[in-house]
Amino acid sequence: MSVAESGPHWDLPTIVRELREAREDWRHRSSRDRDSGDREFPSPERVRELLRLLRGALFPLRLGPSDLKREGEDFFVGHALDRALNGLVEEARLELASRRRDHGEHRPGEALQKAQARIAEFARSLPTVRTLLDTDAEAAFQGDPAARSVDEVLLCYPGIHALIHHRIAHRLYELDLPLLARIVAELAHSETGIDIHPGASIGKYCFIDHGTGVVIGETAVIGDHVRLYQAVTLGAKRFEAAEDGSLVKGQPRHPVVEDDVVIYAGATILGRITIGRGSSIGGNVWLTRSVPLGSQITQARSEQASSA
Repeated sequence: MSVAESGPHWDLPTIVRELREAREDWRHRSSRDRDSGDREFPSPERVRELLRLLRGALFPLRLGPSDLKREGEDFFVGHALDRALNGLVEEARLELASRRRDHGEHRPGEALQKAQARIAEFARSLPTVRTLLDTDAEAAFQGDPAARSVDEVLLCYPGIHALIHHRIAHRLYELDLPLLARIVAELAHSETGIDIHPGASIGKYCFIDHGTGVVIGETAVIGDHVRLYQAVTLGAKRFEAAEDGSLVKGQPRHPVVEDDVVIYAGATILGRITIGRGSSIGGNVWLTRSVPLGSQITQARSEQASSA
């Protein structure tokens, strides 16, 4: 009998043993030897399921079940929210419990109470999230001549998909659930190619056109009626380091984009600078300085200003 007919032979006992040794070595080096045998962190797959329910609850006849009718909207929304919010409580509890373990504390009851309180606050904000998303969908419809309807925007546009995730993730981030928020954001990133950190603050009527390759950093602040095209980066120019060489976290390091700004494809805007209200930033511009309101920055003008 040939090898192909007999099938490959895996030395599974050895591989399993060596993988266990690698895990144990990491846990020892990370002082995680005393962790419980239960799941310790939020699950991206579970969060993906909960997001599907939340999207359906926010837009039931567009993003809910295919057989849903208007007379059944409230029943579906209530059922979906009950499942989603209870699921989020458990994922939030896992995050809070893991954070306490990192600080040498273990109070599972307290973690659950805090998770319930934070998700209750998140639930109360969902009507506001829906209202913001309505403005985003309207901005996309008004800003894209190819859009035939707001329904098309909600069903098809990756920019709206990313913003739905971001509005949810940002609220979780504000409620001090950064790991859960980051999972929500990265699920959208993997599906759309649009990378928005959940800490970024984005105003009303945001339109991300096409979207692939857009990067928006943690401390970016975006005003109302802002339009971004594909491959735009709102990033950091440099990272401040502490005396021990580690990066200082949480410092404002990303741009502030004021109201009514358009940033065209491929533009890279770095550092804590301000793009003044009503400005237009041309394609492929590299910008590391603030510009006043009403500026029209093209690649040629940017290069000329930089060399002056």
